[in-house]
Amino acid sequence: MSTPPNPEAFVRWFRQAAPYVHAFRGRTFVIAFGGELVSERTRFAQFVHDLNLLAALGIRLVLVHGARPQIEAELKTKKQRSHYARGLRVTDEAALVAVKHAAGVLRVEIEALLSQGLPNSPMAGARIRVASGNFITARPIGVVDGTDFQFTGAVRKVDATAIARRLDAGEVVLAPNIGYSPTGEVFNLAWEDVAESVAVALKADKLLIFTERLPTDRKAEVLAELTAREAHALLKKGELGAPTTRALEHALRALAAGVGRAHLITRRAPGAMLLELFTHYGVGTMITADPVQKLRPARVEDIGSIISLIEPLEADGTLVKRSRELLEREIGNFQVIEHDGVLLGCAALYPYPSEKSAEFACVAVTPDYRDAGIGELLLQACEDRAKALRLRRIFALTTRAAHWFLDQGFVAADVAALPAERRDLYNWKRGSKVFVKRI
Repeated sequence: MSTPPNPEAFVRWFRQAAPYVHAFRGRTFVIAFGGELVSERTRFAQFVHDLNLLAALGIRLVLVHGARPQIEAELKTKKQRSHYARGLRVTDEAALVAVKHAAGVLRVEIEALLSQGLPNSPMAGARIRVASGNFITARPIGVVDGTDFQFTGAVRKVDATAIARRLDAGEVVLAPNIGYSPTGEVFNLAWEDVAESVAVALKADKLLIFTERLPTDRKAEVLAELTAREAHALLKKGELGAPTTRALEHALRALAAGVGRAHLITRRAPGAMLLELFTHYGVGTMITADPVQKLRPARVEDIGSIISLIEPLEADGTLVKRSRELLEREIGNFQVIEHDGVLLGCAALYPYPSEKSAEFACVAVTPDYRDAGIGELLLQACEDRAKALRLRRIFALTTRAAHWFLDQGFVAADVAALPAERRDLYNWKRGSKVFVKRI
């Protein structure tokens, strides 16, 4: 019997994924991807394995797919040219035939992959049932700036009730880039438009869009998070490629209409969807209506997380041990920073009003974020609180973090500088250094 190359890392990751598993069960995710992903056989097969895992975890899945490269290939085979305007295909009768053929072939191929169940494979025992149909009512775009888009359409209505019934039955719903009119016409739709409209109609918890490139900063590093305001500012710069711009625009409209979160994910990275959903860092770009990171006063329900933060530092002697009972009594002194519901850091401020002082204490930051400025944010919050209490200085005792306090404007002081009440409690055996900062 073989074991993972790094079993400890696997177990650690599996445990860390548990909160996401609990949070996602029963949620509705709309996952959208272009025909480019489907055409990459090996990568798409792995993607389907990941979809199977999401379905097994009780996530309600709607898959929206495009077919641009498949349509192009069919037109090329027939020696017919493609025509575009404003980033959209002009769908004449010949192109519409290619659209129908491509959509039909892709539906069969996707259903076939989702129907796998071979033993000793990720799909063993999956038994995924796929539902597709005339869920999308469409209208023609018509003539825009002198161009007649003919059979190119836009989503007019989504039959959310019908889709919800299929999801309630435990099925995965497949929505292609095709819509139908009440008069029986067929329209070619942008798959991004379908994804946005379906997500909004279902009030989806997440809209995940696969794209070629992700937004990056000046160092060419992927922007892991964007608020809606930041994303709009990024679009105004006009530095994103057309596919990424299109994906981001639809994601923002979905958010504005009530979808919980939107994620842009690169189709180039194997397992990107799982890494984005089940790791704290992620590998894509998450877009939210409001900032995900919050600094706030601690609550009683945070005590378990605070204990998890401070226990390793208590064990190595960096912090003095605090019992749960003590934390419960002192929780009103604590500030915390949470990121998407996960506590990243905590700190406490203990006022000594008679001496116009306060102690900055119990600073703890999760290891992955110790260079992300979390400690500085907590210090600033405690300083602001001390000023509101009309205190004149804050002090700290430390055995390991002297340089950090010096960097934050503290100066070394003698034990005699402590308030009398705190000085009486000073542990001479521990020998903590004292630092003071005027505010």
